[in-house]
Amino acid sequence: MKVTILGGGLAAISLAYELQKRKEIENITILEKEETLGGLCRSYDLNGVKYDAGPHIIFSKDQEVLELMKNLLEGNIHQTRRSNRIIHKGILVQYPFENDLSKLPLEDKELAVNAFVHNPYENYEPKNMLQFFLKTFGEGITNLYLRPYNEKIWKFDPSFMNTKMVDRIPKPPKEDILRSANGETVDGYLHQLYFNYPNEGATFSLIQSYLNKLTDKVSVITGCNLKEIEKNSNEYVIKYNKKEIKCDRIVSTIPICELVDLVKDEEQNIQKVAKDLKYNSIMIITIQVSKDLAGDNFAFMVADKDVIFHRISKIDFLGEKYHKNNTVTYMAEITYREKDINDMKTDEEIVDSVVQGLKKINFIDDETSIIDSDIIRFKYAYVVYDLNHQQNMDILRKHYTKMGIYLHGRFGDFEYLNMDQVIRKSIDQGKDFK
Repeated sequence: MKVTILGGGLAAISLAYELQKRKEIENITILEKEETLGGLCRSYDLNGVKYDAGPHIIFSKDQEVLELMKNLLEGNIHQTRRSNRIIHKGILVQYPFENDLSKLPLEDKELAVNAFVHNPYENYEPKNMLQFFLKTFGEGITNLYLRPYNEKIWKFDPSFMNTKMVDRIPKPPKEDILRSANGETVDGYLHQLYFNYPNEGATFSLIQSYLNKLTDKVSVITGCNLKEIEKNSNEYVIKYNKKEIKCDRIVSTIPICELVDLVKDEEQNIQKVAKDLKYNSIMIITIQVSKDLAGDNFAFMVADKDVIFHRISKIDFLGEKYHKNNTVTYMAEITYREKDINDMKTDEEIVDSVVQGLKKINFIDDETSIIDSDIIRFKYAYVVYDLNHQQNMDILRKHYTKMGIYLHGRFGDFEYLNMDQVIRKSIDQGKDFK
């Protein structure tokens, strides 16, 4: 059996690693559009400091996957305790918000506690993300933080999003909310309390570790401009760069809304359904400054709409290899959608807006603190679970399963998957692949 995998990110590479173990598979070819593999797990450099396309970390409830990632990195890994904060009205509140209510201004704290204890929504079955927040946390915590933050990151009203991103969030016991309000900081999301990260090389070192383990069965072709996919009676023909490759099976990890444009004579209805899928793009703005005003913390969530970024991370927190003497490196994240106000801004305008945001949250005194900056844009970053998502994906999965094309990965299968979830699906598909 000959297998071709479209795309060369973590989903593709981890699946190739699993499929190469199958004796009946003769060869595996990975076709990647970019010159560099890794997708969203690529890493970049600013004056000697490596950083990712977003602050990736290595953690998982899935012990098999966690051990696999650790083993692949072969000692190039260390464990760190999470130190994340929410910046609320200039106050640092420990993440998650509901576990550190005593830090809030008195009026906000009383609103959060009262609306949680006396919650008129708690007996309703939530039909969307906003209803879930109201049922689980009440109007106070929802309107103080959860609603504005989620509107900011998703660029989508949470009342038009389903509950798939949030329905596993547990409802805090009333006792924990009261303890939090009375001054006891309660650790939340314990499976993320400690995380792992490569000692050096950033997240791409995990990709490189996978690549180092690929056998001669696997070939990788970068710089591929895919043109067309055609299914004949007993094989697929994939055309790219004025060449073609024939195979018995296709796995697509590329965005499904682009896959539909490649399939020859694709049904118009399928094209329409795929184009209805919602996603966010992201800008990663990395800024080096001369003074550390963030303290011993890693990531900061910012719901304030007057600050352009929704999250900012201190890269130095990740280890000594990510720190440069006499500097601090911050990474700001801004989600956007094609043709929206942020998409239309120049790189210079975006960087200036980030600098103004840093001043507003008191991470810099003034522009003279700035040493250097960089900006990278990624078209496909976050899957948005709008109310049509499940229906649309049911149609697309049924169609491509019938056609014999496997959908895999965050944008291949259009599911918001973290790295560990991608690897788990690669392990499982490696066993079930037919």
